[in-house]
Amino acid sequence: MSIDSAPAGGSPVASTAVPPVVSPAPPGWPWRRAALFLAGAAQLITISALVGADPIPATWSSLLLAVAPAPLAAAAAFAPAPANLLAAVAGIVVLAVGIVAQVTFTGLFFVPALVVLAVGAVKLWRERGLSAAEGVSR
Repeated sequence: MSIDSAPAGGSPVASTAVPPVVSPAPPGWPWRRAALFLAGAAQLITISALVGADPIPATWSSLLLAVAPAPLAAAAAFAPAPANLLAAVAGIVVLAVGIVAQVTFTGLFFVPALVVLAVGAVKLWRERGLSAAEGVSR
């Protein structure tokens, strides 16, 4: 039994339903999503380095990099408008501090995530500025 089958003695009827309107993603969305993937990958590397056969020292900076970057990048990617810019800026601060403190161990794995999150935050800031200039509240 088929759901979309034609009537027994006739031709298939074309649907007159209007397809749903899909709004395009904002320009900063791919950058924030890429930052989420990169931060998550670097975070997994840091966790592996903490629990591996030759573990790195469990200092505040290594634990910061093992816990905070991916949730902050996820908030920057998926949170509503006022909170996502704050999460992006917090993520940039956390990544910068963690990279400087862990430059000899796993800090350099987070540089791509930092760069991509910074570009995403700038694009998000510009999007908010454009929507405020147009009088559109988001």
